[in-house]
Amino acid sequence: MNKLNRFLKLYCYGRLVGNLLTLGVLTGFLLAGCNGTTEKTPDVSAQKISLNTYRFDKDLYAIDTNHVSDGLKNLAAKYPDFLNFYLDTILGYGIHGNFVDTAGPIREGLRVFLTYKDYVGLEDTIKTHYPDTKEIEKQLTDGFKYLKHYYPNQTIPKVMFVNLGLNRLPAFTIDTSILGISLDMFLGPQYTYYRSVGIPDYMGAHMRPSYIPVAAFSVIYSFSHPFVSNDRTLLDLMLQRGKEQYFLHKILPNTPDSVLFGFTQQQLNWCNANEAMTYNFFIHQNLLYSKEVHNTLTYVNDGPYARGLEPVTDVVKTTPGNIGTWLGYKIVSAYMEQHPEVSLAQLLSAPLDAAKMLDDAKYRPK
Repeated sequence: MNKLNRFLKLYCYGRLVGNLLTLGVLTGFLLAGCNGTTEKTPDVSAQKISLNTYRFDKDLYAIDTNHVSDGLKNLAAKYPDFLNFYLDTILGYGIHGNFVDTAGPIREGLRVFLTYKDYVGLEDTIKTHYPDTKEIEKQLTDGFKYLKHYYPNQTIPKVMFVNLGLNRLPAFTIDTSILGISLDMFLGPQYTYYRSVGIPDYMGAHMRPSYIPVAAFSVIYSFSHPFVSNDRTLLDLMLQRGKEQYFLHKILPNTPDSVLFGFTQQQLNWCNANEAMTYNFFIHQNLLYSKEVHNTLTYVNDGPYARGLEPVTDVVKTTPGNIGTWLGYKIVSAYMEQHPEVSLAQLLSAPLDAAKMLDDAKYRPK
């Protein structure tokens, strides 16, 4: 587990997955209804990005299951810096390079993953939804262009498209060299077996293919800026999440807010219509400076709805559970409007003084 914590940054369940609809490229000033900002988007056309992507899932399932050992040796030659990590650290088979067909971890672990009908059916579904990854690659390439604009020395990782058997890990990184994207977690909210593995319906917006770039750049962000929840006030947590969302809005400027936040459009509309009421709710309930977990994490993690913001008699709730992240982004955006001299890198690297940021933001919701 220590190794996992050192090398694998999980973009875990609680912040899952989204929809590969073509996101129209806007130029000049972005419409406020698209991603909530009217700031001019930088020209990144001169940025040259060479993105190396691999369909590891297809290569893995192309193995002759009568000769798994030979197949693994071929994969080891193609993926020397990834195969063992995938098999042992992520899937936990404990093969450790012992590519022998009769070895227990292969016979009772990997071979089952490659032959059991439900796993094979999952891979077939992935191939149906993603016969290729060209559209994803285009969106990632565009995102990396913006990333290199703001961070010229940023390493561009290899991208591994994988199948993790619905283990609820949408994206992960290995240091800065490899970005993993689990295609099995982006099959659309209607995919039958998500519910069977315990993924609640309210996470459906995260299962859309369009959420893939958000999941990818969120985990890249988390590698350098891990979320710290211990002994933190709600305001601190909101602004941590708000900084992350500000980063995502900069890296994926043409992506709609509903996708960036993992909301439905109805949830986003509710937030925009009730911004002042939401902020006043947190103030009047004395929540902003609370460190009680039941008063903090519930508003910055995904959930069925935001507690206390809608009448208990309303059977159907519209508020997103993660409304604190949305409000945190609003405060961070207000802060950056007041301080145009602050760069994105400076914003993200500066120690967070939540109370001072709120004061300096002069945030006045309407």
